[in-house]
Amino acid sequence: MPPNPLSIPREQITGLVLSGGQGSRMGGVDKGLQLLAGKPLAAWAAERLAAQTGEVLVNANRHLQAYAALGHAVVTDLAPAALAAAKAPAEPYPGPLAGFAAGLAACRTPWLLTVACDTPFFPADLAEQLAHAAVRDQALVAMACTRSPGGERLAQPTFCLLHASLAGNVREFVESGGRKVRQWVAQHPLALAEFSHSAAFYNANTNEELATLARQLPAHRAEV
Repeated sequence: MPPNPLSIPREQITGLVLSGGQGSRMGGVDKGLQLLAGKPLAAWAAERLAAQTGEVLVNANRHLQAYAALGHAVVTDLAPAALAAAKAPAEPYPGPLAGFAAGLAACRTPWLLTVACDTPFFPADLAEQLAHAAVRDQALVAMACTRSPGGERLAQPTFCLLHASLAGNVREFVESGGRKVRQWVAQHPLALAEFSHSAAFYNANTNEELATLARQLPAHRAEV
């Protein structure tokens, strides 16, 4: 069977688990290390990502040894010196765009696929569908989206396929004070990949939502 002309080989995609946030809605805990069925959320995400990409990286800013124990290289956000030089006040947790910048700086492949650590059951074909959209639209960024019950398109901005050529641009954007993923991606050729199963993007921002994920676990295991 000939290769799909709208695909990108998985070895050309590096995966990045975004675990560098403050976890404010969980009381400031390191969200990626919170346990789901005895395993850290970041480990669930990394395992699912590894099935779709080549190398996997983890973006984290705290408890780096704990993240390294998951078996993947750990990359941190912008260095304090870079943040101090930024036009905006220095922040300990600038957000997912800082994770994008860290991942792209470490990426050794043409593409980087980002996922949020608190969304452990994202689609098993995430990389495939985003790659299809990027090649189809000749885009430098492909973003996942879903539909609300009313039919409204809902972006999933932390689930992006990014071309490696954007490394310098996203770093400059963050250092200039930019924090909104959608504001940054709007500056570049963008493709959207729509996923029909919005429940796959259910994320745990609170302890109550983490408990909901635990209740959903049997159903997700049955899908594999």
